[in-house]
Amino acid sequence: MKILRRLLFAFAVIYLLPALSSAGLWYLKERPQSWRDADWSSAGVLPPATESPEAAIYVFSATTGGMKGAVASHAWIVTKDEGATTYDRYEKVGWGKPIRKNAYQADSRWYSNDPRIVVAVTGGDAERLIPKVEQAIAAYPYSAPGAYRLWPGPNSNTFVAHVLRSVPEHGAVLPPDAVGRDYLPDGKLFQIDADGRDLHATLYGLAGISAGWRSGVELHFMGLVAGIDIARPGIKVPAVGRLGI
Repeated sequence: MKILRRLLFAFAVIYLLPALSSAGLWYLKERPQSWRDADWSSAGVLPPATESPEAAIYVFSATTGGMKGAVASHAWIVTKDEGATTYDRYEKVGWGKPIRKNAYQADSRWYSNDPRIVVAVTGGDAERLIPKVEQAIAAYPYSAPGAYRLWPGPNSNTFVAHVLRSVPEHGAVLPPDAVGRDYLPDGKLFQIDADGRDLHATLYGLAGISAGWRSGVELHFMGLVAGIDIARPGIKVPAVGRLGI
């Protein structure tokens, strides 16, 4: 019983306290009441494509809307071929076309929340990786209409995480508040990234662990992530995000 009480206390401190604190602050924050009231315009993060001739890949993440925004974010992928005059944006959402392309500007706000760049790859590396990214997008197993579940997945973050695992040369993982990123496609319980540097074990996104050079050491519970970052020293706090270098 003493061990059980300690485990429950640790769970409350590590997972519940940050989530409840974040929910309280989010409730007091002024925010759009619906998608109709939200700002979906460009946040000006990226230079105009015509002024940046080199190839590029960006992974973006932004706090989502409604009360989900207290603990969750939404991710998407942006690519640009060398010399292209426009960006291409890919994402999975719960409405409309299966994989949406260019539904919004590449660096638009999401429910009025400014996006942040998770990873950027430019130049020759991006030119080499774009075909792999496009192949991973085409191979996403939940691209059919209706193949979306808000929690625990597969959702928008499941889609982007699938691409990052399929093309690990990006050298990045989605932030801890990307709920759904740990849901493995095709109902897998275990997966090793293509380059063998990260491994993931999960019970359908409800509980699990990730470990490796990119992930560090992570413990997942009900979509919330706690852990330690190794490559870039820091800690991962549920509902809050990554704190560190």
